[in-house]
Amino acid sequence: MKAKKILFVNQEMTPYVPESGLSLLGRKLPQLTQENSREIRTFMPKWGIINERRNQLHEVIRLSGMNLEVDDTDHPLIIKVASIQAARLQIYFIDNDEFFQKHLMSYDENGMPYSTNPERACFYARGVLETLKKLRWAPDIIHCQGWMSAFIPLFVKGEYANDPSYRNCMTVFTPSHTRMNAPLPDNINGILTFETPSLPQIVQGIDEPADMQLLNRMGVKWADGVAAYEKNDCLMQLAKQLGKPYTEADGAEELMTLFPAFYDTVWSTKEHED
Repeated sequence: MKAKKILFVNQEMTPYVPESGLSLLGRKLPQLTQENSREIRTFMPKWGIINERRNQLHEVIRLSGMNLEVDDTDHPLIIKVASIQAARLQIYFIDNDEFFQKHLMSYDENGMPYSTNPERACFYARGVLETLKKLRWAPDIIHCQGWMSAFIPLFVKGEYANDPSYRNCMTVFTPSHTRMNAPLPDNINGILTFETPSLPQIVQGIDEPADMQLLNRMGVKWADGVAAYEKNDCLMQLAKQLGKPYTEADGAEELMTLFPAFYDTVWSTKEHED
């Protein structure tokens, strides 16, 4: 049996951000999946570099207005939407003045990773999951792309495990391959333990080194399958050690040829468990 509903939680997507392996994957894989007779939804962050007027973004009032708590602080959630008409794709954008409007993407103007990146990733993940509940759309597979989506597999198995929208879905994680060697912020414990399994359980076996790459390792640990568009021996070994379905390719274009078959491979593991 095939996975019919695929949710894409992208970190990057052309034409909204500059072209990269991850942004090409974010743009083309949803279209390819939709053309394969699957039903899809697509999300990405509303990075500060995105020109709203040129890309015709507009706020969805009925989905906005919620406050999301991250490390004991409430942050307003704003949902915007745009379309790529030629591909018949609609994209939902997660926005917040503090985390996105006043920031670039992973790095600031001086090329340094933002110290708030884990909070941004947590807010993004919760924003996607809460918005999807309002849309009343329950996915079979959630494909999480990049470190910004790394909390999704954890939340699906923790905070949202018994939610009707997510209790039957599986997750696929595609790690980002940009190095972020900055140390984790001092408040990482508070960020990671929001209504999820305990911190030792979350990071058991993946907590060294204690830097931003922990987000990629966490995505691999908690996802049901891993699909990489570049070779990464450490993440590959971690996925295989944990017994995850794993696939990798030499670039985004090659990786896309392995879908949607890989979604069905991951989905079949659930059917076997059931």
